Order: sequence, then structure tokens, then C-alpha cells
Amino acid sequence: MTIRIGNAPCSWGVEFADDPRNPPWRSVLKECAEAGYTGIELGPVGFMPEDPVVLAEALSEHDLELIGGVVFRPFHDPAAWDDVLDGAVRTCKALTAHGAQHLVLIDSISPRRAPTAGRASAAEQMDADEWAAYRDRIARIARLGSEEYGLTVGIHAHAAGFMDFEPELDRLLNEIPEETLKICFDTGHHSYAGFDPVAFMARNIGRISYMHFKDIDPMVKADVIAKGTGFYDACGQGIFCNLGQGDVQFPAVRKVLLDAGFEGWCTVEQDCDPTLDVRPMDDAVANRKYLESIGF
Repeated sequence: MTIRIGNAPCSWGVEFADDPRNPPWRSVLKECAEAGYTGIELGPVGFMPEDPVVLAEALSEHDLELIGGVVFRPFHDPAAWDDVLDGAVRTCKALTAHGAQHLVLIDSISPRRAPTAGRASAAEQMDADEWAAYRDRIARIARLGSEEYGLTVGIHAHAAGFMDFEPELDRLLNEIPEETLKICFDTGHHSYAGFDPVAFMARNIGRISYMHFKDIDPMVKADVIAKGTGFYDACGQGIFCNLGQGDVQFPAVRKVLLDAGFEGWCTVEQDCDPTLDVRPMDDAVANRKYLESIGF
């Protein structure tokens, strides 16, 4: 099994490129490398320089490989199509400039779904026409990435969007061909949604092209679900804990990957609130040490 472990800017609190609270991008690269990772995600396009020469020099300085990038935009909103397309094209260009392989599509948080994150039975559902248009927007970006840029495109379920719960993910995967759309599987978001990440992996490992490693504090999860707490507030309450301290069974995750002969990147993502007194470097080091302790 050849698995490489990376990290992502969201572990340093970087969710949006223009957030004034973001740490300097060079600091993120430096700390990522010093914590023991060999690769990093792009983060929201625009956070790192879009000039490929500037970014290539910085990646080389820290012996980091660019793994992939995320289009975290409102696929659920037809009025936001220009924004979705802009994020996708710019991300694809950045990835191909550095030889990165993974384009990850995430439907961003919707006010219609935010209060029911983690509660599938209470969540509002799209009607048939809305779903079809939503699916087609995802498929169009997936074809853009796979056919025009030669990238491996994965759908990523995310709390508080319209691609959150396992049945929605299953439905989408049944309606878009595998050669167009694979899975970027996030262990933490699957647990947050109320489903078993290891069981899903075992059923779908052949379609999983990329992994996000995230853990969930079960006590915080129970509290935020009961109270309908917003996603970013839940992050501030520490719902995404250090790996090995939550309810995701990472030794079992490893076994599924090992048994399937999975090869490629697994990226740590520990979303955090940059306004709090946190030290992302400490968490990055602890997470890398934990993964090493179980054989990654």
C-alpha cells in the first residue's frame, strides 16, 4: 500500500480566500512541511498565488507537492452559476499548472440546510426538477475537470449543504457516470451526517479516488445537532477534534484502504475557527503522529 499523507489550509482556519483572519500562505506551507506532511491542498482559489512560478518556488522550498483543490461553491443555487464556474476554472488551471490531480467538488452551505446538519430526517429536500438541475450543474463541472483538464474529480459530501447525507450521495453517484465523477471521501463529514464512514468506504472503495481524514467529537456532535447549531459555530466548539480522539475508527479506515490496495493521497482536514486561541501547528503535528502510530 502506497499512501501519502497531506494536509490542507482549512486546518489553519482558511475557508475563504478573502478572509482577513487568514494566516499568511507562506506560513501555512512552512508549518505544513515542518509538521511532517509531504503534500498540501490549494485551499480556496486565490488564497495561494495564482502565478504558477511564485507558488512553484514556494512549494519546492518546502518540499511539498500540490495534491489538489476544492471548489466549495453554491452548486445548489442556479443564480450563483457564474461564481461556481469561476471557482472551477481557476482551480483547474492552478492544479494543472503544478501537476496536481484531484479536483474536489463541494456544495457549500445553504441557509435552507444549515439548521438540519446531522439530521437527515428533518432536512429539506429538493423537488425533482431542482434536483435534476443541481445534479446537472455538478456533472458539468465534473466533465470540465475530467475531460478538459485531465483531472480526477471527486464529489465530497459536506455538512449543511444539499450534498450532505448518504442517500443523497448514493443518488448522485447513481446518476453521474463513474468515469466522470468519483468520490473524495471525508470521514468526519460522513459521521457528522449520522452515517457510518467505514461501512460506506467498504461498499464504495472502488470509486473512492481521494480521502479526507477528519474526526468528530461525539459529545460536541450530539450537542450541535440537538441545538441546530450552524456549521462554523460547531467548528468553533471543536466538533472536528484531533484524529484518534473522536468517533471515527481510523484503524478500521486503514484496513479498508489496505485490503483494497488503495494508493494515493489521504489529506488531513481539521477545520478550525481562526478567531479562537488555537495552534494549528500543534494539531497538525499531533495528527501526523497519530497516523504514524497506526501505520500510515
